[in-house]
Amino acid sequence: MTVIASSRPRALPAIAAIALALGGTLAAGTVAAQTATTAATPASAARSHADSSFMKNAAESNFAEIAAADLALKKGTSADVKAFAQKMMDDHKKADSELQTLAASKGVKLPTDASMVQKGKAKILEQRDGTSFDHHYAENQVGAHKDAVKLFEKASKDAKDAEVKAWAAKMLPALQHHLQEAQALEQATKAADKKK
Repeated sequence: MTVIASSRPRALPAIAAIALALGGTLAAGTVAAQTATTAATPASAARSHADSSFMKNAAESNFAEIAAADLALKKGTSADVKAFAQKMMDDHKKADSELQTLAASKGVKLPTDASMVQKGKAKILEQRDGTSFDHHYAENQVGAHKDAVKLFEKASKDAKDAEVKAWAAKMLPALQHHLQEAQALEQATKAADKKK
């Protein structure tokens, strides 16, 4: 019996050593797998981050355009301003609907409002009336569409996701046309505002 008792204490340390060695091997394998996953993640995360950023900025831009168009439909005095605002409202609501579907398919959560900077510009615009409102609305539209064209040009060339890239390329001609219309409207409203 004393032999059995003395062999048990020796067996326990041996079992513990085997368990530690086995656990260490498993842990090393787990760490190696995590390291490999982490190493692969930054590049793909950067790609998806750039595409996600584009979609988020595009969503904020749509919200800003819709809000500005709504304001112009209420406060605008020129028939041309109101017609342009209605077109912006219709086109950007449609673009927003397409973007919502695209973002959902990519698992990207979009903002639900314009950016703080865009909201600030809208607040300043709200303070204007008459031909001054018309001119400043058109002027803001030129700036907003220059920014949008730049954003969509970059995404149409650099987006990593093929669907995101295709959507940006599809939207770009309409935004370029909006910019041209906004520039013409700015000239017309500037002249009307000077007559005042």
